[in-house]
Amino acid sequence: MNMDFGLYQQQSMKLVMTNELRLAISILQYSTHELMAFIEEQQLENPLLEIKEKERAKIEIDYPKTDDWKTFDGEHTSPLDYLSKNEASLHNHLVSQIRFMPLTDRDKKILHYFIDSLDDNGYFIGDLDEAASRLGITEEKALSSLQVLQSLDPIGVGARSLQECLLIQLRNFEQRNNVAEKIVESYLTMFANKKWKEIAKELAISLEEIQSVADLIKTLQPKPGAMFNTEPLTYISPDVFIEVIDDQLYITNNDQLLPNVTVSTQYKDLLQKATDENSQKYVQQKYQQILWLEKSLNQRQQTLLKVTEAIAKHQENFFKYGYEFLKPLTLKEIATEIDMHESTVSRVTTQKYVQTPKGLFELKYFFSSSLKGESGATASSLSVKETINKIVDQENKQKPLSDQKIVSILEKDHAIKVSRRTVTKYREELNIPSSSKRKRF
Repeated sequence: MNMDFGLYQQQSMKLVMTNELRLAISILQYSTHELMAFIEEQQLENPLLEIKEKERAKIEIDYPKTDDWKTFDGEHTSPLDYLSKNEASLHNHLVSQIRFMPLTDRDKKILHYFIDSLDDNGYFIGDLDEAASRLGITEEKALSSLQVLQSLDPIGVGARSLQECLLIQLRNFEQRNNVAEKIVESYLTMFANKKWKEIAKELAISLEEIQSVADLIKTLQPKPGAMFNTEPLTYISPDVFIEVIDDQLYITNNDQLLPNVTVSTQYKDLLQKATDENSQKYVQQKYQQILWLEKSLNQRQQTLLKVTEAIAKHQENFFKYGYEFLKPLTLKEIATEIDMHESTVSRVTTQKYVQTPKGLFELKYFFSSSLKGESGATASSLSVKETINKIVDQENKQKPLSDQKIVSILEKDHAIKVSRRTVTKYREELNIPSSSKRKRF
């Protein structure tokens, strides 16, 4: 077998992603808060970069107020505004209670161990046998120490299961409900699966009594430690505004969110004063980085506006009249219409928010699959979900509608023809229980 060795020239094509292109793509997909953090990082790395906050004009838009969004009044915020309103952690809250209890130092040490074994929801996730072994105490002592922890506030903390958590809370009521305690203690799985007739028969009680137990259990806290969430509050600021004025849509970028990026006046002289080659190269490189950053930020805002305008054109009736007029729409349709790649549209609609007369939405919300109506017209899957939601809200809870009955109502009253399987899927996505679990007695 002959093998020839030598030098050969060969042409090939490669797609190379430049740093500038990578920067533009990153800036496009960043949320506003991520972008602000990125700009601050760039300022630390680039001595020529200067960030100037824009004067925030007071934004006054007369939108109908809803419970799921808040308006931003344009005032400057303090870092203190972002602190959690509940600064006490679950750990500190429990430790502060045992500090003044008439306990020995040894007992307090045992309780500290159990507190350290709680998860974020306040459940004890350790093992009593292992705890007894590590602490050098009997299993009986470990159990009694856990019961001391379970007597603390919030009631239900230290439970080892949902069942125990609910029982601790029920047993803490001044007026004990023996039926509720019996159901949680012995029939919780059957109760959750709405096998109420079997429970009623075994306990010789009425379905109405079981219904009252269900209403009581709904008032309990299944995650007693969750109220001590120490995560700071976060706010969503709209990137774009859509207004309806005189039956016309007006779309504007919220340019107040992003600062002005400029070359620092303090370092401008460096461009002329840099004498040696390395200094000139460094200054020019940092200067070019600022130019690319400015260009990428402008491109981001233009792309965001362009995509929003295309979405608004398709969903105009939604912004004017509501959810039932939401049309089916795909990323591909918008991408083709504005001559952009589908991935670009996906990036610019993720974690970007638009303030509309109907509320605050992520831009990606407006994309949904289509369903054929009886007349041949298409309906958005989102609008169908909203319709299902309304149908369930208005049903007689003593005789809740089956999925097949919802299919019939959609076809008869809304000219939407869908299968029972589709209704079941949408109902589950909306976290709506089945008809048997929605029934009230």
